[in-house]
Amino acid sequence: MSKSFLNIGVVAGATLASRCLGLVRDALVTAVFGLEALASAFYTAFTLPNLFRRLLGEGALTAALVPTLQQEIRAAQREAAFLLVNRVASWLLVVTGGIVALGMLGLALVPRWLVGGGRWSEVAPSLERWLVAADLAVILFPYLVCICLAAVFSAALQTLNRFLEPALSPVWLNLAMIGCLAGAAYGGWAASPEGRMLWLCAGTLLGGLLQLVVPALALRREGWRPRFGLGVDDGLRQILRLMAPTVFGSAIHLINISVSRLVGLSLNDSAVAILNLATRLMELPIGVFTLAVSTVVFPLIARHAAAGEWDAFAASYRKGMRLILVINLPAAAGLALLAEPIVRVLFQRGEFGPADTAAMRPVLAIFAAGLPFLAFTTLVLRAFYAEKDTATPVRAAALSFIVNLGLSLLLMGRWGTLGLAVASNVALAVQAVHLQRILARRRPGLAFHHLRRDLGKILVATAAMAGVVRAGHLAWQGFAPAGLLADAAGLAVTIGVAAGFYGSLLWLLRLEGREELAAIGQRFRERLGGRR
Repeated sequence: MSKSFLNIGVVAGATLASRCLGLVRDALVTAVFGLEALASAFYTAFTLPNLFRRLLGEGALTAALVPTLQQEIRAAQREAAFLLVNRVASWLLVVTGGIVALGMLGLALVPRWLVGGGRWSEVAPSLERWLVAADLAVILFPYLVCICLAAVFSAALQTLNRFLEPALSPVWLNLAMIGCLAGAAYGGWAASPEGRMLWLCAGTLLGGLLQLVVPALALRREGWRPRFGLGVDDGLRQILRLMAPTVFGSAIHLINISVSRLVGLSLNDSAVAILNLATRLMELPIGVFTLAVSTVVFPLIARHAAAGEWDAFAASYRKGMRLILVINLPAAAGLALLAEPIVRVLFQRGEFGPADTAAMRPVLAIFAAGLPFLAFTTLVLRAFYAEKDTATPVRAAALSFIVNLGLSLLLMGRWGTLGLAVASNVALAVQAVHLQRILARRRPGLAFHHLRRDLGKILVATAAMAGVVRAGHLAWQGFAPAGLLADAAGLAVTIGVAAGFYGSLLWLLRLEGREELAAIGQRFRERLGGRR
């Protein structure tokens, strides 16, 4: 498990770089476009290829491909595993290419036909936003092919215990988008908002190409050679059987998110942009640590499941879940308490003003409350996938969709964007509880009561840390002058002190697993001493 901790550190470090660049990208987008309709249209348009990526790429495919490749590797048949990678990639290229062609054609023609061929300025504001989103989606849809193929190569690398290249994948996307938009806005490449948006779309497509090429080159160094072939064997049939229910479940999730975006696009110009930025901030701890833990633990528990080692399976799962709770419970508390200064420091510049900060603050606080449930679900799903059960997550996704859609329609009229955020949180909580109850009935070693004592210690430390955060923030506001630098310094000091206090309190409470972390730290110190 110590090696797994080191792998988690590698993935977390790479993902931290990616998420920080993602925040820089979003801050640049808000500075250039603010929370106006064009920004909401872009986020809605980019939702489509991103959700198809989850449908055909990272979600369903990774869940089916990793356990199947583990079987091939376990049988010492690396060449057979590479052959399977080629067949999956070939079929995925054909399928996604067809989807992209049909999607671009449909998005170019159908929206115009539905409104009778009207131009943006000739239709109602909500329809205008939808038409702009459709036009941008036509440009962005080819991103789907690149990112789905990249998911195949990344899953193969994870099976070979190479985690750095897959974790760095979003870095290339963020760098390309930042470079193109910065050049358009500040380098004189484009003078109009529409021209700058086209450059942002070009950066997205360039980033998708880099996301494909980098893991492919890394896999080639492992001995893989690209070959196009549409043959069908037992491994591919098994992947298709495992993918079928997961694709259906992901499709439910796709519809769920798409409906939420369209509902938000109907409310006002800023709703989708606010929801996207709040989600992005909530996903920072998810991306930096939760996905790192899940990425490393998934091949490990899949290996235990393939060997029938259920005690080891449960032990690895509990350690991963403990790490996820240690990070995400205090992250949720801190994000809710510091929502306003965080938004102000990250986004309040250019076209994003104080009124936008005030509108986004309560939405971010509500989203923060759902962070632990989202983090919890991320690993619970991996446990089902490791056992090759992709049907149960489908039913959970359907339940989540029904709850989210029903509450969104019920609450949006009274609370607007806040109602959509509340609906999303409740749906996440229902999904997490439903999945965990089924998992505990099937594998008693995975029941949550095994973590009850640890959870109590984490909650005590989180509550105490929340008091430190609140007191520190109020004290800083009382003594420091107003301004961006003062806000940034106050956040850095408050978060640093609170994190140190939280970690020390967990150590004093003797949280399980602290000895392994101490041993890793000791080995690092010994290595550094040896180098000197």
